[in-house]
Amino acid sequence: MGTEPATTAGTPLPPSVQAGPLNHAILRVARLHRMLAAQLLRRVGLHPSQELVMMQLWDLGPQRQTDLVRMLGSDAATMTRTVQRLEHAGFVRRRPSATDKRATIIEPTPASQALRREVEGIWAELERSVTGDLTPDQQAEALEVLGQIEAGLVRAATQGA
Repeated sequence: MGTEPATTAGTPLPPSVQAGPLNHAILRVARLHRMLAAQLLRRVGLHPSQELVMMQLWDLGPQRQTDLVRMLGSDAATMTRTVQRLEHAGFVRRRPSATDKRATIIEPTPASQALRREVEGIWAELERSVTGDLTPDQQAEALEVLGQIEAGLVRAATQGA
């Protein structure tokens, strides 16, 4: 049994990735998830990850840009570009912090509130696509396993830092 090549949907994996079939599966799933998210978000003029910034702002209110970077695991340059695009689209407004002259506060605009309902609908549709025919128990198990994988990756990343 251990000598059989690893497969993906019945197709043998290329020899170069057989040493890491789980890595390969995670990359495939992440790529497909991002592709579907991009298709769905395109309907409302957003790109993947922009909705995450908006969700943080809708849920928590105005935030320092540095806090958005930290909460979303982004980098400063990417967040700056994301905020600029959202500002250009009229969904956020930037203003200087009243308490820290170095900080910029990002706040959702009233125009973004209509977008909120659409983004929530898109996330529900994406969730239905992700869960497919999984039972509630399988969904709970998947969340547990993904949490363990994430914790292992966090450990590995912090040990290497």
